[in-house]
Amino acid sequence: MKFQEKETLDERIELMRKLSKDFLERAHLIDIEGSFPFANIQDLKNTGYTTLTVPTRYGGKEISLYELIRLQEMIAEGDGATALSIGWHMGIMMNLHEKNAWDESIFKYLCEQVKNGALINSAQSEPKTGSPTRGGRPETTAEKRQNGWVINGRKTFTTMSPVLDFFIVSATIKETNDVANFLIPNSTKGVVIEETWDSIALRGTGSHDLILNNCLVDDEFLVEDLSSKGKRANGWLLHIPACYLGIAKAAQRYAIQFAKEYSPNSIVGPIIDLPNVQQKLGELELKLMQSDYFLYGVAKQWDLSKEQDREKMGAVLGAAKLTVTNMAIEVVDLAMRIVGAKSLSLKNPLQRYYRDVRAGLHNPPMDDMTIQLLAKDSILNH
Repeated sequence: MKFQEKETLDERIELMRKLSKDFLERAHLIDIEGSFPFANIQDLKNTGYTTLTVPTRYGGKEISLYELIRLQEMIAEGDGATALSIGWHMGIMMNLHEKNAWDESIFKYLCEQVKNGALINSAQSEPKTGSPTRGGRPETTAEKRQNGWVINGRKTFTTMSPVLDFFIVSATIKETNDVANFLIPNSTKGVVIEETWDSIALRGTGSHDLILNNCLVDDEFLVEDLSSKGKRANGWLLHIPACYLGIAKAAQRYAIQFAKEYSPNSIVGPIIDLPNVQQKLGELELKLMQSDYFLYGVAKQWDLSKEQDREKMGAVLGAAKLTVTNMAIEVVDLAMRIVGAKSLSLKNPLQRYYRDVRAGLHNPPMDDMTIQLLAKDSILNH
């Protein structure tokens, strides 16, 4: 089974649905152990999924943002940690192609590595800077040497770190105080992963600390100067709400199945026939319907827009993430109200969904920043 052999989105979703069922079977143990979903990531590599956002000129499928979020959502229905992890790799490759910010030779090199199974993620957060979206200057440093750059620092929340082949690391250049991104292969001497991830949510993402001890990289691995660039709209970040929407849909599926089967001796028939249960199921369906239309609609708008129009979409992209993520939390809460106290059992997937969707509040962009951006847009346009 290969994604590249599937010609339509429906065919790819069906293939992903089969993989997602395997992910669901593995999800409980990964969560309980706090281990990494190595088998899930390998399945995605073996089926060619990890190359779908590589541009066609380098052998990928160059799929649309809409297709990406649909597939990511399906992964999350099986395991949210796997979806969020691989979503960064998929989105970054899409973004690098769309923004055309790197020298073509180094981008081609990266695409060739990805075609051969390599995985990439960005390492931007640091202990003292918090989320990079809030503008903190990296304490990680880059120092020019005759034969390249020496990088030193510590990065936090390096998702998928157990299997990454490349890191995009932000660093402050000592000589100029400018900020730049460096591409650092995992094989570079001085790269160390310190296993620090102890979150109660998305326990399987392997978001450990990346430590860089005098890592020497060649000149061409300074891939992007960030000092002169303002914040740009990033459609690819919709993989984040897609993950939480998928988790919410998994919660809905479980709640409906439970309600169909559960029949306490105090009533005749299953609880799904009760008006109060149907009320909650209706509210739940409405929230998912609203999320679908918002998220899918914004993704399609991105796909149909030209670059100058995409740059005006920052507010609506943030609004989609805020809306879908918060509604996902509400959906899981409703599902737990339907199932009752059983939803708090460690054996029950709803308690995992509940913990996992909360993580969405701490993925970029943050809700308060989105609200501020919406306010500014509103004032400007009226």
